[in-house]
Amino acid sequence: MNNADLIVAILKAAGIERGFGVPSGNVLPLMEAMRVGGIDFVLTAHEGSAGFAADVTARMTGRPGLCIATLGPGATNLATGVGCAWLDRSPLIAITCTLNQAQLGRRMQMWIDHQTLFRPITKASFMLRPDNIADTVAQALGIAMSEPQGPVHLDLPEDVALAPAHPRQDLHATPPPEGDGISAPSPEAIGKAMDVLRGARHPIAVIGASAMRMRSPETLRRFVERHRIPFATTTMAKGLIDETHPLSLGCIERARRQLQRSFIQEQADLIVGLGYDTVEVEYEAWAGRTPLLHVDNERADVDPSVNLIHEAIGNVDSTVAALTALDAQENAWSETAIADHRERFQAALRPESGTFAPHHAIDAVRRVLPSDGVLAFDVGAHTHQIASQWTVHAPRTFLITNGWSSMGFGLPAAIAAKLARPDLRVVCIVGDGCFQMTCGELTVAAREKLPIPFVVLDDRWLSLIKVKQERRSFEHYGTELFRTDYPSPPAHYFGVPAVAALTPARLEAELTKALGAAGPTVIEAYVDPSHYSETVYD
Repeated sequence: MNNADLIVAILKAAGIERGFGVPSGNVLPLMEAMRVGGIDFVLTAHEGSAGFAADVTARMTGRPGLCIATLGPGATNLATGVGCAWLDRSPLIAITCTLNQAQLGRRMQMWIDHQTLFRPITKASFMLRPDNIADTVAQALGIAMSEPQGPVHLDLPEDVALAPAHPRQDLHATPPPEGDGISAPSPEAIGKAMDVLRGARHPIAVIGASAMRMRSPETLRRFVERHRIPFATTTMAKGLIDETHPLSLGCIERARRQLQRSFIQEQADLIVGLGYDTVEVEYEAWAGRTPLLHVDNERADVDPSVNLIHEAIGNVDSTVAALTALDAQENAWSETAIADHRERFQAALRPESGTFAPHHAIDAVRRVLPSDGVLAFDVGAHTHQIASQWTVHAPRTFLITNGWSSMGFGLPAAIAAKLARPDLRVVCIVGDGCFQMTCGELTVAAREKLPIPFVVLDDRWLSLIKVKQERRSFEHYGTELFRTDYPSPPAHYFGVPAVAALTPARLEAELTKALGAAGPTVIEAYVDPSHYSETVYD
């Protein structure tokens, strides 16, 4: 057994089944160890996509994702995906395969200091040495899985990978990672949180991204039902409670955000932030002066303008369970007020249009995809529209980056989700700008024979930036993707068939067909983005 074999054995014992990456000669020893050791290597078109795919694999499986790249430009490309796991807080192991030990630090082709590159976007960065492989990899896994979860970088010199494993290293002494536990808040902190909750007549719970990592997310539903508290979510937290629930208010800080802001600031006398991570959106953007009770594993990063009256910091599962055990609290909310707001919010997202609008396309996809199906999407104007409009029924079925917020996430996210959960239907929606960035990843879906419909919202612009130009009275400049209309897509992209959809009915028909196909399909939906100016920035 050489060190590459040992690394693979430890990763496999931790529950890792596949890694994503782009090879070079330096990567070959690790790839061969993966082939022999039973971890699939999934070739991506770009290393950044490998990082995104590893991030999503962690979200879908609860185990660390794995991504691999060569030195220099491979590492810098990989950094885009690793940064996503850093800000979105997904456990991930990123391995860069570098020069032999004696060559490190010299002025040589492709070499840069990988520790300096990855240090700002990882929880830790380690150089693997011949006598510490097992301990270092085990430590990396534990760090990645400890709260707050995130990526860890390992730099693997080629001669270290090929060297015989040190006889003192015991693979069997390395258990699968669970991460360090977080203790519950003090009894005093929980007691004060209970007192705050008792005093509210119109409380609103807002569920955030940290709650995605709860061991028992169903506790959130029991909490809001116990105390009859209406709830909203951030973008990434959608689906932790089924959004058809009568207490659901929808998503904050996306399309038609002013309706949500005004409702919270005018109607609520307490905001309960449950697992709220300000990386998605800071409290001061929407909370006004409404009193805030913050429940999370980290203290809130807030502006002094926020009326933060108490924090219960510690294990979120334990805290929510304790608040749920409290005697049911009476409040002044009526079912009619909650339902009326929800209906008004959803209606505002769908302005009348005589053309094929983005909101028509999004509703068409929702009608076709089963309630347990997975949607992966990308970053742009459509992100805002989807986040507010799409109804999510279950955890881990709504995949987006909203901390890192990088274009290029959607395609590799959909591929990773389908590989991790082949039993679920998966659909990807991207804008045409995002599709240009990562369409090469279609080859991965084709090679793996994944029946994923990739719905491209073709509107010929970087629409989100176009709307921002309009709001700032700037000219449209540098945001037009195509100078002329084109009547139909090409027959295929890299062998993946492409079809057009000009109406919601046609989109539904093509989606149904694509979900039953033997491989991926590109569906180009030609939409009129005019309503983005009304809905995305209201």
